[in-house]
Amino acid sequence: MKEWEANGIQVKMTDEDLIDLKEGTVDFIGISYYVSHVIDSTKKEDKTGAGFIGSTPNPNLITTDWEWPIDPVGLRYTLNTLYEQYERPIFIVENGFGAVDDKSKAVIQENDRIDYLSDHIREMKKVIELDGVDIIGYTVWGCIDVVSFTTGEMKKRYGLIYVDKDDEGCGTLERRKKKSFTWYQRVIASNGTELGN
Repeated sequence: MKEWEANGIQVKMTDEDLIDLKEGTVDFIGISYYVSHVIDSTKKEDKTGAGFIGSTPNPNLITTDWEWPIDPVGLRYTLNTLYEQYERPIFIVENGFGAVDDKSKAVIQENDRIDYLSDHIREMKKVIELDGVDIIGYTVWGCIDVVSFTTGEMKKRYGLIYVDKDDEGCGTLERRKKKSFTWYQRVIASNGTELGN
């Protein structure tokens, strides 16, 4: 309301509206988590392509093929911050790793994706077991390769199932399970206790 007032926006609200707003809170928070960002307040441009003024590379983190920092501890920090602020259960609806997959073998061996996901799941388990955050669900992005929303490319693959299609739209659309597919089956069956390759 202070922001509206500062910008000359007048919203007419009744006492009933205020009651509805107070009682109409969400049951849980759904988030997508892929990366963390470092902001340098002295910089006036985006050095990472993240879309944030002052965004700068974090020298303490390795990055993906698309220069996205890999920061599983950032997930733990984010979950704790959200839970402390809103005190609502959290559902991680997207968490994934975009990479170029080597399709030359019968089963695509993308250990970097498995490492990324297992490291993030380990941090999520710490949030639950050590920090007491109420996490009600976790899903990877994604089940099947699709065109990357951020780059418009097929070569940036997130899926646990490979789809034979390239950036030019060529391919048979054949689907093949990747190594991460059977790995994730084990993770689900073990409720996150089996995270190794």
